[in-house]
Amino acid sequence: MRARVRGVYTTAVTQRLLDAEHAVVQASPPIRKRFDREFGFAPADVAVDTTADRQGVECSGDPDAVDALREDLVDVAVDALSWTDPAPKGAVFLAPVTDALGSGAVVDLGDREAFLPFDDADDYVEAGDVRRVQVVEPAPPWGEDRPEVAEPLSVRDGLVTLDRSRSGVSADVHGERATELVRSIDLLGAEAPDGWGVRWQRAAADADLGALGDALAAAADRARALDALPAGDPDDAPVRLDTQVADVPAPATAWVWFGRTARFALDDDRRAVATTMPGHHRVKAGSASASDAVDFAEGVLAHATDGDWTTPDDGDRTDAEGDGDDPDDDERFPFPAVVDAFGPRDGGTLTIDHGKPEGRCITLGRGRVTDLDADAGTLTVERDMTGGGTYDALGVPREAGDVAVTKLTEGKWWYPTVYRDEDGETKGTYVNVCTPVELFPDGARYVDLHVDVVRHADGRVERVDDDELDAAVDAGHVTEALADRARTVATSVERALR
Repeated sequence: MRARVRGVYTTAVTQRLLDAEHAVVQASPPIRKRFDREFGFAPADVAVDTTADRQGVECSGDPDAVDALREDLVDVAVDALSWTDPAPKGAVFLAPVTDALGSGAVVDLGDREAFLPFDDADDYVEAGDVRRVQVVEPAPPWGEDRPEVAEPLSVRDGLVTLDRSRSGVSADVHGERATELVRSIDLLGAEAPDGWGVRWQRAAADADLGALGDALAAAADRARALDALPAGDPDDAPVRLDTQVADVPAPATAWVWFGRTARFALDDDRRAVATTMPGHHRVKAGSASASDAVDFAEGVLAHATDGDWTTPDDGDRTDAEGDGDDPDDDERFPFPAVVDAFGPRDGGTLTIDHGKPEGRCITLGRGRVTDLDADAGTLTVERDMTGGGTYDALGVPREAGDVAVTKLTEGKWWYPTVYRDEDGETKGTYVNVCTPVELFPDGARYVDLHVDVVRHADGRVERVDDDELDAAVDAGHVTEALADRARTVATSVERALR
């Protein structure tokens, strides 16, 4: 498969795909220099892009290519998870408009809602309309954003974009090369269908005529397929239209979320070709400023030494908790330095972002950081609870004045929350089993693995929700290997609490 890769995971993903004997095309100049090889500029079967929040990657393109790369990336580590998007990039829907907002409209795609900016609509939009729209920016399932759609159809490739809202030929390139690209259209042996404008992308500046001609021909084929789409019956809306064209594969999108273990595994892939600090991807996932700092630190090291990141001898560590963690990565990962530079901060606030195996992410609330020990990689968050209902599995009332005290440790596969009433009396303890916790500047992130352990106020210890974990395995949301790890961790926690 031919893949185009962009974003903070590019070097590691490129190395992994090359090891899996895929072809990487349209590589950026830094990647071409780093790998010291020719990558070529052929059209890509699939584009791999880092998500805006840097938590994972989007794989969009030919469905067979998406499936192949998705499997390779999920194999990075046990806590890499993936989901298929029902609203993939490039898909075309006949969709009802359900609401009009200040800058655009909400449309119903069936399994997802999407946002249609008024600037990308053909004419006035109001609730009750049925519009033909194309997904131009999909959105990961763990975020709160809706995918973005537009009415003018387009075909987007790393080298060229064909667009129904444009005319003529232009280039997103500066200088003399832009003029050359515009003029080259007459030399390529391929042309856009009538009504489609041509826009050469930045990567085209380094491509030869053969690659440009192949890219334009492939994009033109896809444009003709879009021209052949059925109009669709508004009474059938919402309905996907581009799956109804014979002999042209409808595009697909899959999302891969990298957990903490996966990020360290990607460090190893990157380290094979470039100076890579311990926790490279873990730090970059935290914030844009952290990402810049990593680049600076690695750049200094690469020029000042042989690129070897040395580790002080802190003595042997053992897996005292029995949860199967390998301590080596934690010995090298400079968590205290990351906290000092970027946070979280003692006395500040932190959200608990509770990922679900089916792809959603819910926020359990924002609390006060009441204790932070960067050297130990731990912090405590206190949240004021509202009244109503009962606490899961504990079966005790949730009352106004209660406080939830949560202790989170970077890299642990579990964390406890103690619930106390307004007098400070313990109502119970809930231990959540999850993928390794990551403490980012503004929030703690992980994916819940269903099985949990609770300790009641009277000292009774109970393990709960094994059936939900089994169901997640049967549904394909959790691999058997990850489920086995969750069960092992739950057993260790259960023994420790008795």
